[in-house]
Amino acid sequence: MACIASPIILELLLFWNNDSFSKGLKAIEKSTSLLVFPLFIIGNYQRVNFLKLAETYIIATTLILLFFFIRFNVLFPELMDKYLNGVHLWEMGYEFSNTIGIHAPALNMHLAFVSVCAFYFVFAGFKNQEKTTLKIARIIIFLLSFFFVLFVNTRMALINVFIGFLIVLFLEIKTKIKPKTIILTAISLFILLGGILFFFVKKDVYMKEKYSSVSFAYMDKIGKLDEIDHPESKVFNSLVTRVSIWKSAWELSLNNLPFGVGASDGKPELNKYYKETNQKFLAKYEFPTHNQFLDFLLKFGILGPLVVVLYIFTIGYLGYDLKNALILSFFIIFLTSNFMDDFLLRFDGIAFSGFWFSVFGSFWLQEKLLVVNKD
Repeated sequence: MACIASPIILELLLFWNNDSFSKGLKAIEKSTSLLVFPLFIIGNYQRVNFLKLAETYIIATTLILLFFFIRFNVLFPELMDKYLNGVHLWEMGYEFSNTIGIHAPALNMHLAFVSVCAFYFVFAGFKNQEKTTLKIARIIIFLLSFFFVLFVNTRMALINVFIGFLIVLFLEIKTKIKPKTIILTAISLFILLGGILFFFVKKDVYMKEKYSSVSFAYMDKIGKLDEIDHPESKVFNSLVTRVSIWKSAWELSLNNLPFGVGASDGKPELNKYYKETNQKFLAKYEFPTHNQFLDFLLKFGILGPLVVVLYIFTIGYLGYDLKNALILSFFIIFLTSNFMDDFLLRFDGIAFSGFWFSVFGSFWLQEKLLVVNKD
């Protein structure tokens, strides 16, 4: 419970470092779920059914996304026409996410976990020898969830999905499922996934470009983005922009050790630094750090990255100790996502991780106490 609450404990510990009392309180308010979730979920860990919660979560999320996808086609047919005709393909995932009211990388972080969970339950269906109709329903849910990951189409999420699939396959091989069943199911699913992926790459020609030349363009312009002609159209979502932001955040952090600039002052101080260093493109769009470790280093100084490591890697420990594919996949998804973004800065990222961290902790307690009782 202390590990889950560690980010808000750090904010309270260094509250004095905020320039604004009201903004400091607002920063703490976003993190209150990290106290509430462990208190109520781990406090009642005996009643938590991890797999049932995960199954309900993937079905509900997939059906909700299906509703929003149909709604998107009805209300914004012109955007779908552009997409199907290969026009402005780069904007589709962000436009779809905006209609739901969530940032595309944040949405796809959720969807990546949903898709990996759905993949796991496909194998669980064969393991438990469920009825054929139920197995088919699980496969449909899985394929829909994977389709939405591709449709929103953020790079980190797609990579994480395939890593999660491999973790599930590796750990399921060690279970009681017959190797022949695993191999046949895996081959069938990967053929389906390959077909869906091939269709997307063929239809979305920008996808191939996005994952190669666009991502790694202009890497010689780190910290000098204004030298690029029209950087908005050329490097807005490229790695060089992220690295330029990280460079500025790192430099500013070093200037404010050992306690940082304060929880409420991280973004304003970073924007101020863009202007001071004459980085007009970054200053114009007021980019946040896009890296959780750097974000906490900037805000809280030396203690910041240590708390992020404690928070995220404790999830990894739970998954490793239990040899659980879903928890390990969540750890990989949340860790890598926070290398490229700062999800402990956003309420949806805080609540998402705090809820599942608490559920994982409850499951870990159940398993450990079961072993103790058996002994």
